[in-house]
Amino acid sequence: MIKVGEQAMLAKSNYKKIVQKNFLAHRKKTRKQRYAEKMNSAQFLPISIGCVNFMHDGNLAFLIRSAVCFGVKDIHVIGSIPARSELRRLSGSTCDFINLIQHSSPGSFNRWAEENSVQVVAAELCDKSKKLRNYRFNFDKEVCIFTGHETSGVPVDVTQIADCVEIDMPGPGFCLNTAQAANIVLYEASKQYLER
Repeated sequence: MIKVGEQAMLAKSNYKKIVQKNFLAHRKKTRKQRYAEKMNSAQFLPISIGCVNFMHDGNLAFLIRSAVCFGVKDIHVIGSIPARSELRRLSGSTCDFINLIQHSSPGSFNRWAEENSVQVVAAELCDKSKKLRNYRFNFDKEVCIFTGHETSGVPVDVTQIADCVEIDMPGPGFCLNTAQAANIVLYEASKQYLER
């Protein structure tokens, strides 16, 4: 019969073997090597992301990381863009795989969307919002998922040209972090696109 202390030792030694065998095997290559290999099979979606200059650079870095994972090539930023070195540090170097496109104002972004026949879908709680779970993305043209500033939300000018969606939040909270909200909408859009 094995005693309790012996089980703990056995579990600890097996844990190390399991981790080395299963979880660290992909770590024999650098991150850049792994990304380069995945580029051979990567699929890019007709989706971009739009946002405003955030208070916290980490929010843009989180968007970059998600965008690269979901196959988004472009992020449109209204306002200033943080230094590439800062974004590289915060995004785990995924900023090397995304195009950051700067717009001077909401009006400039709106003109770009109209000139390029882009459907803007904004994650925003407002009177015209539709539930994300009921929203169907139209991929007959490019879609740009727009997320707002941490305190002021999506610029009013952008909401005027956008379909606005809201995410169900059955808990006591009513406002997600802006990068998290964009990621949820991005996931739903990519799921609908891949299931077509």
